[in-house]
Amino acid sequence: MKRYVILLLIWCMCTTCTSKPVSSYPNVYTLKAADTAPGEQADETPAEPVGEGLLPPGEAGLPVSSFAEIWGYVVSGRERFFKPEMPVSDIGYFGAEVNIYGQLAGVPDPKNIPDFSGRIHLVAVCNGQALSHFALMEGGQVRRKLIADLLEASKPFNGLQVDFENVPARDGDSYRSFLKELRQGLGAKMFTVALSARSKPRENDVYDYGKIKGMVDRILVMAYDEHWSASKPGPIASMDWCRAVAAYSLKTIGPEKLIMGLPFYGRSWGNWNPSEAYIYSTIQRIKEEQGITEISREKGIPTFTYQAPVTATVYYEDDYSLSIRMEMYRTMGVQSIGFWRIGQESPTIWNRLRLIREE
Repeated sequence: MKRYVILLLIWCMCTTCTSKPVSSYPNVYTLKAADTAPGEQADETPAEPVGEGLLPPGEAGLPVSSFAEIWGYVVSGRERFFKPEMPVSDIGYFGAEVNIYGQLAGVPDPKNIPDFSGRIHLVAVCNGQALSHFALMEGGQVRRKLIADLLEASKPFNGLQVDFENVPARDGDSYRSFLKELRQGLGAKMFTVALSARSKPRENDVYDYGKIKGMVDRILVMAYDEHWSASKPGPIASMDWCRAVAAYSLKTIGPEKLIMGLPFYGRSWGNWNPSEAYIYSTIQRIKEEQGITEISREKGIPTFTYQAPVTATVYYEDDYSLSIRMEMYRTMGVQSIGFWRIGQESPTIWNRLRLIREE
C-alpha cells in the first residue's frame, strides 16, 4: 500500500478558528511583492481591509453579494451542472476551438442549455502561440475564413467571446484588428473578450486593456492562476493580488465594461513527481536507494515497481474565501463577476449571491 504524507494548506484557515477577528488573519490584507504575478512588482497603493465585517471561517452569516451581472462558464458536455435557479445572468458556453488548421471546430448548441432566460455567449478559444500567429495573420485566407465562421457560428447565441490566451508579443496589432473586424461583423450582438490579469501597464502589451475596451462590450479579466501547475505552491488568486488586479482593471476598463473573473477550482503541488524520463545511471541510483532486488521483464524489457512517500500542498476555494473576494470586489465598485467554471464550485456558494435585476 502506498504511503502518502498529505499536507493541506487551506487558504481560508481551518474551521476550528471561531474567535479570531477577520482583520487579524495573516497574509490577506497587505500587498507583498511575493503576491504579484510573475515578472510584476507590487502595486504601491495602500491595501484596504479585505472582508471587513465578515465572520471568521466556520461561522454562519456570510453576506449575500449583489452584482448587476453574474457570469458562469459551462463546458460543453457538462451542461448538467448548470441549474436554472442559479443567480446567473450570462453563460459563457465553452467552447468552440481553433484547430491546428486554423478552422473553427466544436461549436456547441445553445439548445443544450434549456430553461435559461439569460444570455448565452459562444466562447471561442485558440491555444498555442504558433497557432494564434497563424490564425491572426492579416490578409491571410485562414483569418478571413475564421472571422466568417465565427460570425456564422454566433448567430444562435446572444453574444460572442474571444479567449485567445497565447497571442505572441509581436502580434498585438493583428490581434486587435481581428477583434475590430469581429466587432463590425457582429453588429448589435454582444461582443466580449477574456484577457489575462494585469495589475499595471506593460510595454507593448498584446492585451492592453485601454486599446481593447473600445472594441468590445465587456472584458472578462481572468484574475486567477496567479500560481499555476509549474509555479511554486500558492493561492490560485490571493486576495491582495486580486485587489491590485481589480484596482487596475477598474481604472483602465471602467466598471461598466469590467467582469472580474473568480476561480472555483484549486490546485495541488507535490514535492516529487516520478513521471519523467531517466537515464541508465539514474535508474541504477533509484534501485539502490529504494532497495530494489527483484526485476521482472516484459518480453525482455526490464521493469520494477516501488513505493515512496509524497508530500502534497493544496490551495482551494470555499464559500468563505469566495465571499471575501466577492465583497472586496463589490466594495471596490465592481459591478459584474464571472466564475470559471460551473461544476467545480461548492454548491452552497450560490446562496451567497444575488443578481440585481432591472425593474
